[in-house]
Amino acid sequence: MPGLQELRGKVAIVGAGECDDINVQPKPDKSVLRLHAEASRNAIRDAGIRPQDIDGVFTAGTAPALLAEYLGLKPRFVDGTSVGGCSYMFHVEHAMMALYHGMCNYALISHAESGRSRVGAPRGGADPASVGGQFEAPYGVFGPPSMFSLPIMRYMHTYGVTREQLAEVAVSTRKWAALNPLAVMRDPITVQDVLNSRMIAYPLTLFMCCLVTDASGALVLTTAERARGLSKPPVYVLGTGEGVAHQSISQMADMNFGDAYAIAGKRALEMSGLTQRDLDFGEFYDAFVHTPVFALDAIGFAKPGEGVQYFLNGRAAPGGEWPINTNGGGLSYTHSGMYGMFILVEGFRQLRGEGGARQVKHRRDRSQNAKLGIVHGVGGMFSAGGTVIMGNVVP
Repeated sequence: MPGLQELRGKVAIVGAGECDDINVQPKPDKSVLRLHAEASRNAIRDAGIRPQDIDGVFTAGTAPALLAEYLGLKPRFVDGTSVGGCSYMFHVEHAMMALYHGMCNYALISHAESGRSRVGAPRGGADPASVGGQFEAPYGVFGPPSMFSLPIMRYMHTYGVTREQLAEVAVSTRKWAALNPLAVMRDPITVQDVLNSRMIAYPLTLFMCCLVTDASGALVLTTAERARGLSKPPVYVLGTGEGVAHQSISQMADMNFGDAYAIAGKRALEMSGLTQRDLDFGEFYDAFVHTPVFALDAIGFAKPGEGVQYFLNGRAAPGGEWPINTNGGGLSYTHSGMYGMFILVEGFRQLRGEGGARQVKHRRDRSQNAKLGIVHGVGGMFSAGGTVIMGNVVP
């Protein structure tokens, strides 16, 4: 069996796409499968290959066989791992291993959700027979805002982090969205705007919560050797990690710390051979303002309780010293439900130099575009974490 270092740079992302007119919301005329098809078509075209070249299909929420049928594919490798919003980071790792071992030649990872219109989407609600349906929902703990607010309150109490500081996350992210013509929300906001927006579940106001949209995204991966024969430059997978720590929010061992994030981030860094200081930017899943803060703590960018410092004084905003969530994030770009795909797409585009007005530069040499980045996703109620470190070079 190969060691982690042996897998570094052996597989590359060669194409990315989203649904047509992603910023047009809602999309009541498009089903989940239609959204899948648009993003997959656009990613395959971007990769410069034919649909029939795809022989690996990875997705979450939708059955892989159903997706393959709808797309007219007959894959020889499928993966339907579903752990929430970071499922697609898990899929990158699984596709990397399948491609490395010759189980498939071109892997398609597709995400689609009719998060707002609910066209062809499963019904929501807690199953009364489930653990959550029995032991959490009857007491009012149901739905992301009420669940995610619990760790926020504990974190604020433990470390003295304020609502004003957390509001800076939304302000910083909106500044990136203003540079992205595909972002749903682009109007500038202030800390006071965030705090004055409608209360959702204390301490969360509306602008501290992600959007609810109809959207899709997809990636195409292949081996580094095959990638060299394609027309566009590849982005190499340098490190991956996945972790699961619990399922129910009431079973989170320490509400101040994301154990799954730490597991995933540590392995991704080990595999890449890089440190936090080597990376030019970060794309951190932001279902709410605190989720990227927890990730910065857990992956070692900051000491516990200090992750929010990255967002203060414009540090993570355009022109800041370390860019974070450069597409506008789930807070302002889009958020269909399982958001992890979109930060993978953004990380890929930044490293291929396709960031446009929001293009990130190399951390030390501002005359060059970014070379290395980290993408980290969240699954469930802090239950899972997935990390991918990627680069347009293999260090």
